[in-house]
Amino acid sequence: MPKIATMTSIERMQNTLERKPVDQTPVAVSPWGTTIARWRKEGHLAEGEDVAEHFGQDLRTGGWLNSTANLDFTPVVLEETEETILTLDGNGARLRRHKLHESTPEHVGFTVVDRKSWEEHAKPFLTDLDRRRIPFEGYRNAKRFAAEKQRFFCWAGVGPFEQMHPLCGHEAMLMGMALDPEWVKEMVMTYVSLTIHHLEVLFAEEGKPDGFFVYEDMGFKGRPFMSPAMYREIILPGHKRLFDFAHSLGCKVIVHSCGYVEPLVPGLIEAGMDCLQAMEVKAGMDLPTLFRRFGDRIAFYGGVDVRTLISNDRARIDAEMDQKILPVVRGGGGYVLHTDHSEPPEIDYETMRYFVERGRTLGRD
Repeated sequence: MPKIATMTSIERMQNTLERKPVDQTPVAVSPWGTTIARWRKEGHLAEGEDVAEHFGQDLRTGGWLNSTANLDFTPVVLEETEETILTLDGNGARLRRHKLHESTPEHVGFTVVDRKSWEEHAKPFLTDLDRRRIPFEGYRNAKRFAAEKQRFFCWAGVGPFEQMHPLCGHEAMLMGMALDPEWVKEMVMTYVSLTIHHLEVLFAEEGKPDGFFVYEDMGFKGRPFMSPAMYREIILPGHKRLFDFAHSLGCKVIVHSCGYVEPLVPGLIEAGMDCLQAMEVKAGMDLPTLFRRFGDRIAFYGGVDVRTLISNDRARIDAEMDQKILPVVRGGGGYVLHTDHSEPPEIDYETMRYFVERGRTLGRD
């Protein structure tokens, strides 16, 4: 086979998502803010330097919509200590966040817990167009930057699962799936309609992206949040509508999900997912297994145990990459280099540089 000519990031990502040959493996990184601060302090990054460009990341994202129910509500601080802050937000959610480190907020309480409270406190705010939800300038600037650098550009934002739980919490949402599935279906389709309506305006005024990057954390350790049957009945119709919208624009769909979601993958494929992102090892996800099961239908993005990078042991990193990535790229699958999570500050800069540079070579012809 003749050697593949050098590609732009746009061409490389497009071919990867279509499971076609590439000149080298496309790369993405997502270091924590504290990781970036460490690398900057050590002199590896200049002040203000774009980290993704520093590592030659092949894609950029922008355009996250604001899905908060009541945009006119000013968040109220209910309690504050040296380490945490408890606020009431425009969703009617009481969330406690850590001030000293990055973490998922603690769910303390919610106003919306059932159909009645949904109809009273949330749904009326989520049916009409509100331009305040659309980050026109941020999307415009990110899209322009991507075009200048010839990077693959994705609209990025949350899907209905990630829009619902900040409103009512996982417990009420999942109990609703079991006891009042029609209510949760209504929430799913309301949020999907909200998203599509606002994206139609954004894309009409600022141009469409190359792809969609949809965040949907639907699993935890060893289990998804719902059964495959519940996914198909309640969430899939909303995903299909959103993913069909993306495909109507010629955009591929990358779905991010932390946690163990392998049982949901067939449904996600049916909904129209083109690429699965993250594949968290410590939750039970395994890239080679996923490739054997689904590699003829979707591409993959991530799946390298971030704990091997935290070890800063290059032999371990080599072994992990050879075990996880080579079966995919040598088997003709589409693959984007990334860890199975974001990268914490225990990772040395030199380790991250090695991971990126070696990873690129694994996909070369």
